[in-house]
Amino acid sequence: MDLKEISKQTEEVIEELLDIANLKPGSLFVLGGSTSEILGKKVGTAGSLDVAKAVVDPILEAIHKRGLYLAVQGCEHINRALLVEEEAKDKYGLEEVNVIPHEHAGGSIQTYAYQQFKNPVMVENLKGLGHAGLDIGLVLIGMHLRPVVVPVRLSRNKIGEATIVAARTRPKMVGGERARYKKL
Repeated sequence: MDLKEISKQTEEVIEELLDIANLKPGSLFVLGGSTSEILGKKVGTAGSLDVAKAVVDPILEAIHKRGLYLAVQGCEHINRALLVEEEAKDKYGLEEVNVIPHEHAGGSIQTYAYQQFKNPVMVENLKGLGHAGLDIGLVLIGMHLRPVVVPVRLSRNKIGEATIVAARTRPKMVGGERARYKKL
């Protein structure tokens, strides 16, 4: 698999998703992914830090450019704990847990991202506070998003061989048929 192509595909996907999601600075963006799936293998069987770099670098660049916080989901071996910057943990009142991700407990994407963060901390969950997210390889990130999740159809539906699912969230609409709403 060509790493430059994976990086290019990731950049296209993240830019399109963030343009559609239109998140405010300081919002939480959730990333979950499997480098094994990107390589066309079963999740958890062919992790690659090189592929992780090709995915994480363009995502971090886009996230930082917009002033967002990135939360990177780990694998089931660490109960899907998430990597965040310490500043995000404090802002959102998240509970820190003690684990350092590595390729076989956390996954390659989280492991590589951990090495890139300025002040990395691991948290148990996001308390359903994520504003948008990208799932690369159907690893299931919905538990971390706010209650009203809106699927986002992108022009690309794969990164490498991995199927992707993108989502944003919106506030709940309350009030019934006579209520008026802001266009979201």
